[in-house]
Amino acid sequence: MLDTLPNATDVRSAALRIEGKAYKTPLLEVPLLNEHLGFRLLVKPETLQRTGSFKFRGAYNRISRIPEDQQQGGVVAFSSGNHAQGVAAAAQIHDLPALIVMPSDTPEIKIANTRAYGAEIVFYDRFGEDREAIAEKLVAEKKATLVRPFDDPMIIAGQGTVGLEMAQQARALDTTLDAVLSPCGGGGLVGGSALALASESPQTEVYAVEPEDFDDTARSMVAGERLSIEPGATSFCDALLSPEPGRLTLQINSRLLSGGLTVSDKAVTQAMQIAFRYLKLVVEPGGAVALAALLSGQYDGRGKTVGIILSGGNVDEEVFRKALET
Repeated sequence: MLDTLPNATDVRSAALRIEGKAYKTPLLEVPLLNEHLGFRLLVKPETLQRTGSFKFRGAYNRISRIPEDQQQGGVVAFSSGNHAQGVAAAAQIHDLPALIVMPSDTPEIKIANTRAYGAEIVFYDRFGEDREAIAEKLVAEKKATLVRPFDDPMIIAGQGTVGLEMAQQARALDTTLDAVLSPCGGGGLVGGSALALASESPQTEVYAVEPEDFDDTARSMVAGERLSIEPGATSFCDALLSPEPGRLTLQINSRLLSGGLTVSDKAVTQAMQIAFRYLKLVVEPGGAVALAALLSGQYDGRGKTVGIILSGGNVDEEVFRKALET
């Protein structure tokens, strides 16, 4: 079951499952931002989602489907922060213990919020230790359920509700999205959204946006196989530093995406500034990459209606302050 590719029906099922638990975030349009860009932009602000990112959608969909006889050991997850918060919050709703394997350099806000939802944290060195191996060991010890950050059909389907809502909301505005740009780490958000959009709005092109040097999904789609990032690669987009795409997500994205785009940290910083100025939103670095792709000319939206996902807003105050001052 966990190695079966999800489909649009699974996304619609997830939408029903999370209804009343996850927020249906708005699709925003700001005329001044359209004027700044030179085309129509519709923005999906998952910064306003429960736990501050889209990750709650998939986490709730997955955890809500754990059979009762498998719930006693709770859940284990590995995450750079946003999935951790989503899992912790969803587990708390279901009254299940949560144990999170998290990088030692995770932003403090993500650590504090994860603990606030009642989860226990085990730290690891993202550059020297295998987070999946640590998590698998904990699963065996606790007899827990592993809630993967992206390579799980129920997680992908849950994240795909973002794209499903975008298609429905655009239709309500009597418009069609020519393209949707989505942040991409492991590929669950963009892959799930692509599943929904292929069904609900088949003329919409979908693009993955990654930080420079963490373009493993873009390179893997071109190569036709899973490729990892180069050792020593760095970026301040902490939410998108997955070392390689998922097995399931790459299959979906290779089939449905129109391409992959990359952005620099400098472009991301500018996007954080623009989001704050025009949208009055606090967006974390990884959450701003789709907007960065538009601002830096990686995608030409002239004459089109473009949708972007701002995937999260969990950024430390000092990091955000420096971004605004740069």
